[in-house]
Amino acid sequence: MTHLTVYHEHDPVRPELATGDPTVLAGHLAMAGVLFERWPAEHPLPTDAGSDAVLAAYAAPIARLKEARGYRSVDVARVPRGVPDAAALRAKFLDEHTHTEDEARFFVEGSGAFYLHLRPRVLRLVCEAGDLLSVPAGTPHWFDMGADPHFTAIRFFTRPDGWVAEPTGDPIAARFPAYAGPEAV
Repeated sequence: MTHLTVYHEHDPVRPELATGDPTVLAGHLAMAGVLFERWPAEHPLPTDAGSDAVLAAYAAPIARLKEARGYRSVDVARVPRGVPDAAALRAKFLDEHTHTEDEARFFVEGSGAFYLHLRPRVLRLVCEAGDLLSVPAGTPHWFDMGADPHFTAIRFFTRPDGWVAEPTGDPIAARFPAYAGPEAV
């Protein structure tokens, strides 16, 4: 289930709010300028589905979002359960960073957690299949796919070079609870 946890940035132990209520969740994110919507993720994907198959299955909603938000390209981030070197892949996204463009993702299977550092709060949003999230450009954040990752997300870009992170150098991410998977929410 999609879930939002709000922490004070100096207290990663005691959440100020923990909710799965879609209205409360969307309201908190909207106040921070974060786009969050629920879309149907109704196309089951074969285990060996490649990027082209994922993009073909979701061609219509991809085209609508590209038109509505001016995205120029899309790609697919697919991490199947049991992927080799999962720890190294996970570590790539665990440090706080920003982007010069919005970070938009539509999860079509599995789950992962975005942590948004919206001073003085940190919002952890556990995304699952059907969640569309767009984090505004310049927002400090990190992503945790968990120790046993499994997700597929369609990523939207306005930049021709795609995903480019700019590390903030802030060690805050190491202080917050790691994402342990959907069963731990």
